[in-house]
Parts: sequence; C-alpha cells; structure tokens
Amino acid sequence: MSYELYYAPASASLGVRVILEEIGVDYKLLHATIDMDKPRLQSHLALNPNGWVPVLIWGKNAMYECAATTIFLCDRHPESKLAPAFNEPERGLFLQTLVYFSSSVQNAFQLDYYPDRFADTPATEPSAQRRGLRRLRETWKIIDDQIGDNRWVIGDRFSAADIYLFMLTTWLTPSRGQPSTQEFPNVKRIADVVMQRPSVQLVYEKWISEQTNG
Repeated sequence: MSYELYYAPASASLGVRVILEEIGVDYKLLHATIDMDKPRLQSHLALNPNGWVPVLIWGKNAMYECAATTIFLCDRHPESKLAPAFNEPERGLFLQTLVYFSSSVQNAFQLDYYPDRFADTPATEPSAQRRGLRRLRETWKIIDDQIGDNRWVIGDRFSAADIYLFMLTTWLTPSRGQPSTQEFPNVKRIADVVMQRPSVQLVYEKWISEQTNG
C-alpha cells in the first residue's frame, strides 16, 4: 500500500508525513506551496480547491484537512496503534482533541497570520491579529490543563494526538507576540519527548536544526 502527499515546508502536511513514517508505509511527496502569492498546481487545485496542504492520495481517492486525514490513516492502519479503537474509552477524547486542534488552535493561528480572512477592511486587520494572539493563549491553556499530569495528550498512551500537538508547537513564534511553549509546561513536556522520535527527527530535521543553532 502506498500514498502520495501534497506537501509544503512549515505546514500541516509535516504532521501527516510523520504519521506516514510512524505507520511505515511507502509514500511519495508531491511538492506544493503555502505562499499565498504563488500559483497552485492545477492538479493540486483539482483535489483541494482551497489550495491548501496536506492532500493525501491513495489509488483513485484523495482527501484533505489534516485532522480528518490523521484520523483516516490511524483507522486504516490500526496495527500502528496511533489511535484508540472505536470501543476504547479514550476514543472520544482522541477525536475531541484532534477536532479542537483543527477548529480552535489552528483557527487562532489563522487570525494572526491571515487577518484579512477575518476583517472587513485592512484597517481592522490588526484587531483580528490581536484577537488571534489572545486566542492562542486561551486555546493552548485549555490543552495544557487537559493534559495535566497525564503522560501523553489523551492519557497513558502515545497517539497521533501527540504528533499533532508537536506539529502545532512548531508554529508558535514568540517574536510575533505569540506564546511560547514555556507558558504551557505540560504541552512543552510532551512536545520535547515527541521531538526525539525518529519519525519526527527525519521530517522536522531542518526545523530542529534551526532551533538548536538559532
């Protein structure tokens, strides 16, 4: 079984690539861009008219949205044990967390990075950005409190939720006024451990090097 993945650096596609590495399947990277000033490939737009990544392809099928793709891969490859099974008690929290990451945490990042999507005029874009910065602190606090004393995001077991959490922490840029993981000790504790996994070391090699040498 093999996959193709529309992929761009510093995007959510890195998280899906880590999942593919953890599962241990063959995949091919199809390079795309997240630069809003650069055109998208027509083949990319045909699968996701938003022009975003990741887009996962298998056979004649394709899908987008990082959280949905993550859940799909975990359920399609249960041997990887990256998600609780349907009848396990942690299943609800696993799904809740991934959707919260996607709909709340990522939305807060968008408020800061793409304020034009949320403001009526350029003059009101700074207000959207300020709300995004506050929202980032609110949403990360929710996650930090949820983790509490747990070893991992959903309890005592490692899952794709931990990979997703790490992916989102790599987007935090304190120089923009965004919070640092130092503000969320439980988040930081898990992200630091996830970063040591071979799959993450491979996919995030450049980012890790920049953090180490920067």
